[in-house]
Amino acid sequence: MSTSTHQNRQIAEAILPLVGGPRNVTSVTHCMTRMRLGLVDRSLVEDEALKALPDVMGVVEDDTYQIVLGPGKVARVTPEFEALVAEATDASDAADTPSTDPAKDTAPDRSTGPKTAEELAAEGAALRAARKQRNATPVKLMLRRIANIFVPLIPALIGCGIVAGINGLLTNLGWAPGLVPALGAIASGFMSLIAVFVGFNTAKEFGGTPVLGGAVAGIIVYAGVADISAFGQKLAPGQGGVLGALFAALLAVQVEKWCRRWVPEAVDVLVTPTLTVLVAGLVTLYGLMFVCGEISTGIGHFANWLLQHGGAFAGFVLGGLFLPLVMLGLHQALIPIHTTLIEQDGFTILLPILAMAGAGQVGAAVAIFLRLRHNTSIRKTIRSALPAGFLGVGEPLIYGVSLPLGRPFITACVGGAFGGGVVGLFYQLGTSVGSTAIGPSGWALFPLLKGNQDLGSIAAIYGLGLLAGYAVGFTATYFFGFSKQMLTDLNTVPEPAPADAPTDNPTEPTPPKTPAPANANANANA
Repeated sequence: MSTSTHQNRQIAEAILPLVGGPRNVTSVTHCMTRMRLGLVDRSLVEDEALKALPDVMGVVEDDTYQIVLGPGKVARVTPEFEALVAEATDASDAADTPSTDPAKDTAPDRSTGPKTAEELAAEGAALRAARKQRNATPVKLMLRRIANIFVPLIPALIGCGIVAGINGLLTNLGWAPGLVPALGAIASGFMSLIAVFVGFNTAKEFGGTPVLGGAVAGIIVYAGVADISAFGQKLAPGQGGVLGALFAALLAVQVEKWCRRWVPEAVDVLVTPTLTVLVAGLVTLYGLMFVCGEISTGIGHFANWLLQHGGAFAGFVLGGLFLPLVMLGLHQALIPIHTTLIEQDGFTILLPILAMAGAGQVGAAVAIFLRLRHNTSIRKTIRSALPAGFLGVGEPLIYGVSLPLGRPFITACVGGAFGGGVVGLFYQLGTSVGSTAIGPSGWALFPLLKGNQDLGSIAAIYGLGLLAGYAVGFTATYFFGFSKQMLTDLNTVPEPAPADAPTDNPTEPTPPKTPAPANANANANA
């Protein structure tokens, strides 16, 4: 076993008992930064001990329990965690009781002194829980389920997007002409069949047979649909795109469930799949492909119209409002829109603007770091979360720092608004800045940039937007992010306890009463 594999195994072994043991885990998946767990009993999870692990950047409770491990690491730890769960479940003596932490009852008293990162994390968790309760509406729950369909596709979108960027660069430079067609095939292969993957994941998410959802969605990309007419027009392969695949698979799930209720068991294996594919397939061909094709086209036209006519104002609004969407976990519901734009134009013009919200957050974090010179706990959290923030992973700074503080969260949104305004202004002036894939933002988005001008101009505009977001987020937070009372409370240096103060254990010396510094990653995304 390699060193890295061993380390990932150790991380998984540390996490498992803190989430209630293997029998408390019903499902394990992951996205770009988070390992998502389905749990039997949420009360068995030891949140504070989990957040204190060195490799855990934080936790988020949504429709699943999400452990933030960061880009790259999550894709390596999740398989090890799944293997541990499988091994422990198969073993007759698997340990399924949560570990306990005897130190919890003897935690140092933090009733006085400045707020530490742990206390901010607790406030962030409370804010998140309250918002989750208020936002558990049917519409928002449905949006999260739709996000669950597309999140597993992000790694392929990123990989193919970067390959497409390399291919475009080689084409423009006239280098390696023999390699260009091969790279084009690699970059386009997944996108040409993305409808099938969407259909598969949709059926899986909504309780149908995944392969039947994929089979129905596959009709959309079949070349032979060009011989079929609907609504007086010839269909085109791919018409309706991911939206058509989504609705086709949803219909297939409903047909399949109806068949499971009414078809006799003796013929179920023959009748149910046949009726599911036939009924959903006909509706897809003679209805969904045309309707969803019109919707997809409308989305593309609206996005272009919005930025062409709104320019800086549209970018300002989009960049300023995106951070609250991230806070609520609803930003992933935009993935179908991004994917539709990528299908149509080869890039999404919305993502670079929305990415400016992260720039405002980074600028705000730097200002907080400078303003709270005496709060070593919060400063340590910022130091650990800031690199991820520069790469576009904003949740650690949101839930660990700015959101619990309140006003800095608003000033971070202001920074994102100005960054979005810069990119929107250039779009109105004729230069569109887009991304060939979804997922990364911040500096990590540079390899995916694409637009209607040369790569240097596009990168310069995107970089200018980031600088504006950093600068305004910093300035707004530094001067307006704190009241005088907040600065006093957060910067107070507590007095050490007297050396002869009584303790619970008279045989041990009394340590100074100072706030324990937060684990470097304890509050990320908490």
